[in-house]
Amino acid sequence: MSRAKPEPMQVVKQRRDGALRALVEGVPYVQFLGVTVDRRGDELTAILSFDDKLIGNPLLPAIHGGVTAAFLEVTAQIEVSWAMLWDDLEAGRIDATTLSQETLPRLPKTIDFTVDYLRSGLPRDAYARARVTRLGRRYATVFAEAWQDNAQRPFAQATVHFLMPARDV
Repeated sequence: MSRAKPEPMQVVKQRRDGALRALVEGVPYVQFLGVTVDRRGDELTAILSFDDKLIGNPLLPAIHGGVTAAFLEVTAQIEVSWAMLWDDLEAGRIDATTLSQETLPRLPKTIDFTVDYLRSGLPRDAYARARVTRLGRRYATVFAEAWQDNAQRPFAQATVHFLMPARDV
């Protein structure tokens, strides 16, 4: 009995990148904020590229608190959605070549969102990562942190609870 030949890594990478691109484009506010998502293996890093429109207080200057909160919430939503897609994507149950905003699974809905502003967000690029701490059929909890120059010194962090969409079984 012979084993199936594994897919070339480039094909796997293209499938994963295509699925992530469709997922990110499925959140409209991401384009307005200018957020991009970088994938290294299964780790996602959201990048908020600095723009003058993001400044809330021009006297400091500091990134607007609403922008910071939205950045963390979007990061958490993409992370939990990616965690839901990952198994189906790797098992071949989802065809990433046909994945689009219309064919994506529904996104989870925010139930509760708590943000801690630890310091002012300076007028420069910001980065964020989220970690799913609980992923169930109906409910998920995600912790997210945003930083600028040093990942060990976050300027904001958030805990988000999501209502998970019904999944076809």
